[in-house]
Amino acid sequence: MGRAFVYVILGGGVAAGYAALEFSRSGVSHGELCIISEEPVVPYERPALSKGFLLPEAPARLPSFHTCVGANEERLTPKWYKEHGIELVLGTRVKSADVRRKTLLTATGETISYKILIIATGARALKLEEFGVKGSDAEHVCYLRDLADATRLVDVMQSCTDGNAVVIGGGYIGMECAASLVINKINVTMVFPEAHCMARLFTPKIASFYEDYYKSKGVKFIKGTVLSSFETDSNGKVTAVTLRDGNRLPADMVVVGIGIRPNTSLFEGQLTLEKGGIKVNGRMQSSNSSVYAVGDVAAFPVKLFGETRRLEHVDSARQSARHAVASIMEPVKTGEFDYLPFFYSRVFTMSWQFYGDNAGEVVHYGDFSGSTFGAYWVHKGYLVGSFLEGGTKEEYEAIAKATRLKPKVEDLGELERQGLSFALAVSREQRTELPIEGGGGGPGLVFEKPIYAWHATAGVVVAASIAVFAYWYARRRRRW
Repeated sequence: MGRAFVYVILGGGVAAGYAALEFSRSGVSHGELCIISEEPVVPYERPALSKGFLLPEAPARLPSFHTCVGANEERLTPKWYKEHGIELVLGTRVKSADVRRKTLLTATGETISYKILIIATGARALKLEEFGVKGSDAEHVCYLRDLADATRLVDVMQSCTDGNAVVIGGGYIGMECAASLVINKINVTMVFPEAHCMARLFTPKIASFYEDYYKSKGVKFIKGTVLSSFETDSNGKVTAVTLRDGNRLPADMVVVGIGIRPNTSLFEGQLTLEKGGIKVNGRMQSSNSSVYAVGDVAAFPVKLFGETRRLEHVDSARQSARHAVASIMEPVKTGEFDYLPFFYSRVFTMSWQFYGDNAGEVVHYGDFSGSTFGAYWVHKGYLVGSFLEGGTKEEYEAIAKATRLKPKVEDLGELERQGLSFALAVSREQRTELPIEGGGGGPGLVFEKPIYAWHATAGVVVAASIAVFAYWYARRRRRW
């Protein structure tokens, strides 16, 4: 028993929703497209789970944050998929894949065949057991990756008001969940092995600002150590955690956010893997020409830096999904994916955006005692990364454009003095009129044509559109 489709999207996360919308706009016929997902609901905007979904008042709930509202597009409800003739196979696990025969075998025994497959399987949350720590199955120990996790986390939070929560991990999930726990009137202690929060992205100075703000909200930090074991009561509910440094922390609940691992197991030995994900080319096409990969699971070439990377962020999932469908449906008109890495977060009343790469020497600017500050990263004499907290729409757009253009920087001191004004000046220059030497950058700063001038103009347009959306997104009411 089986079914056959022209196009199959394996996975039901953010990327699947944006791919489906792009397919519909490209004129896919009714009955040609199928989405297979382990989750029982149609694709939704996953960032809502660590933000609006966790709010104690007027929380975000489905159907309000189905894709593609995160990009100010239409909301794709189950009715939308039905009206567009897209088959949904929900609550279904695929237990094996055969890319040579172009078939997928579900856990129920059904064979689903395809002509073109888009792998959008995303990633799974790393479990403490993978690091030798047992007991994360204890009651009130929570992870956050999907809707079921978020629903359970809300239930646990509601039972722990005025209680103690321990957050394991200082990255995205840890920081955003810690903020939500505080808003839910729960006492929070964060534990992570690094020297500061968001260690993969933040500099010590940037991290210090956010840690101080969290401390003003009552959050405690214990750094340089990891969880060793749990203590539970006779009912199996967590009561405390023990750390490797000997500390014992009372806990009514524990939230674990220690990273993710791409879901590649179905395709190991069949497709080329790199950087922990499925390696694809600039068309999001894998080593098998009938198979594409998008989102967290895809390792793709980042033109701006001339290397393959795997990016774990919602914007990359959205953009790569759209590009994969465009490559499939209009291959002649579609060039290679030209993505500017983009990350953002919103916690409490703060909102930051980052573009590019945090490589090379860092230059901080702005008022770190106030609400607007930022940083530039300069590698081999060129601007490669930009960070800004508390910016306006124009300012976020400016750092995106400047990062895309990669202007030459000869004097870091002058860059620090100019601060945000540098990005604003670069972004206002006519791209086709940037002089080879000098011109508007001030002493020690040189505006040159970008290293990748042949694709910079289109890239700037993309960067600007991303920045405009991100600003709009941050300004919206925090329902999702």
